[in-house]
Amino acid sequence: MMHRPLYITDLDHTFLRSDLSLSEFSIHTWNQKAQEALMGVATARSFSKSKELLSKLHINAPLILLDGAIIVTAERKLIDMKTLDKETGDAVVDVGSAHGIDPFIIGVKDNDLNEAFLYPRKLNDYQKEVLKGYKDDPRMQFNTHNRTMEQNLKIVYFGYEAQLRLLYESIKETFGNTVEAKLSPEKYGGGWFLTILHPEGDKSHALAKVIEYLGKHPEDVTVFGDSVNDVGMFSLAGTSVAVANALEEVKAVADVVLPHSNDEDAVAHYLTNATLRD
Repeated sequence: MMHRPLYITDLDHTFLRSDLSLSEFSIHTWNQKAQEALMGVATARSFSKSKELLSKLHINAPLILLDGAIIVTAERKLIDMKTLDKETGDAVVDVGSAHGIDPFIIGVKDNDLNEAFLYPRKLNDYQKEVLKGYKDDPRMQFNTHNRTMEQNLKIVYFGYEAQLRLLYESIKETFGNTVEAKLSPEKYGGGWFLTILHPEGDKSHALAKVIEYLGKHPEDVTVFGDSVNDVGMFSLAGTSVAVANALEEVKAVADVVLPHSNDEDAVAHYLTNATLRD
């Protein structure tokens, strides 16, 4: 049987251009590579949005979605899902309320893995900007009582660094290892975001599951990324690749730092050279 390497890329600021488009070069290169390799993604985005953004690509490896909370095939067959229960979710929201900030909550609303995206009653400037980008999204629901769902995929706070850093410390102190909390700069709006997940709902655990599911070894895997939530994958994969616009702390732990940014088709250039090397 032919050996097929596995390539997994982050989307925003890594594979996608900053306007969320893909060049013809990136599309062609990806689809050529998919003839000989397994090609998948690891993103904070949902299934529906990922499929929309990647509609011209041949994806033949599982999709790691919502920061790792869900793993599905391209045909939407569920491989794994890690959620926070309502009790934990509501307790997280209460800590946020004590810091004067309410979250966005993404949860599963039915057995077909359809998501609901709850937005809060009280919005800061950054949250208002985020909400604009989802104004026509059918998943959006006003969170009247500021409570979470039965199955919460992720709880996300957008805001100012100083406020979110204090909240991050409170979450870590209150919940310890019972949740995964990631604090990162948000490149679109200039603010910061804090994501709360199941402790095994991150990209690193999801990548380990995908490797197991496909019967691969870590040395078979190349991952691409730019941000803090990609670092766990970097430590697991045989080859980790940071794009030129990646955060410095991400470049510091990458095996390869590319000379091209996401707007210069960095991943596609690497895949072209990988084909030549192969």
